[in-house]
Amino acid sequence: MPDPISVNVDLGDRSYPIYIGSGLLADRELLTPHIKGTQVCIISNDVVAPLYLEKLKALLSGYALSEFILPDGEAEKTLDNIAKIYDALLANRIDRKVTLIALGGGVVGDMTGFAAATYLRGVNFIQVPTTLLAQVDSSVGGKTGVNRPLGKNMVGAFYQPQCVVADTDTLNTLPDKELCAGLAEVIKYGLINNLEFFNWLESNIESLISRDVSSLVHAIKTSCEEKATIVAADEKESGIRAILNLGHTFGHAIEAAMGYGNWLHGEAVATGMLMAADLSWRIGNLNINDVSRIKKLLITAGLPVVPPESITNSEFLSLMSRDKKNIKGSIRFVLLEKIGKALISADIDPKLLDKTLQSGVMLGQAS
Repeated sequence: MPDPISVNVDLGDRSYPIYIGSGLLADRELLTPHIKGTQVCIISNDVVAPLYLEKLKALLSGYALSEFILPDGEAEKTLDNIAKIYDALLANRIDRKVTLIALGGGVVGDMTGFAAATYLRGVNFIQVPTTLLAQVDSSVGGKTGVNRPLGKNMVGAFYQPQCVVADTDTLNTLPDKELCAGLAEVIKYGLINNLEFFNWLESNIESLISRDVSSLVHAIKTSCEEKATIVAADEKESGIRAILNLGHTFGHAIEAAMGYGNWLHGEAVATGMLMAADLSWRIGNLNINDVSRIKKLLITAGLPVVPPESITNSEFLSLMSRDKKNIKGSIRFVLLEKIGKALISADIDPKLLDKTLQSGVMLGQAS
């Protein structure tokens, strides 16, 4: 088994590694240096647990193990389920020296991280992401939290894991739809900060869809390197980290309007990124060929690029007005100056925004 690739998130005494490679869930020595104490509680969901829970438990023999299994789905990312995690930890007499391990996708990772940040005022946790989206994005950087009916991830905390273990073998059991959703976040990194990576994605998107291991490892490594650099510069999103939200202002509105889980997060982000590209073109940044390139890559990746017709402009505006990036009531958009360079703007002509939001209008075409 080749040694895993390691990417470091540099946060001083809270720095941690991201391990990337095949067969990592068979490597006990990778995990144990990051486990504090003798108690380990694995938190997973009812889709991932049947696939990988026993394998992880066997790897951790000798620890006092417990587990908590959540229902699957974005709709389960609630304070009620966080309370159930607390109750399970208390019932098992779990103390401050426990290490929580998140085994699953972004929902499991976000909820485990939030539980770790708040149980007994903070305990250690490890991310073991099993979806592409979680491996390249949500498991890295310490954002944790839950949804509320009026907004996604509106209750949470910045809380860093001890390490991230991204075993590419877990992607073999990932449904095609989920794999494509993860590619949205991969494409995002090329758009916001790495033109060379965007160009590579245009040439290699089919190999990613076919789950070529070397291509996946390269995409995950590059994505994690991009995110680690940005998080190290701005851990709590007071500045540059906000560019990681390209497509998310529009995308979160789609998720909330359609009901959490009806659109996958990556699907909503993909559509949101094309909407951001369209708006970037309308304000005079991108040219129409840039928008076409972005649209073609997203479509080739199997992702939606048009928002649901049922969402009105006023509903979009209402939901986006609750975005966490907003300041003093102004919607702050992450847009593109060019492919490979993002910018943040709150000074958008409402008429141009209205054109981007119009349902049924093909994005990137004059209207």
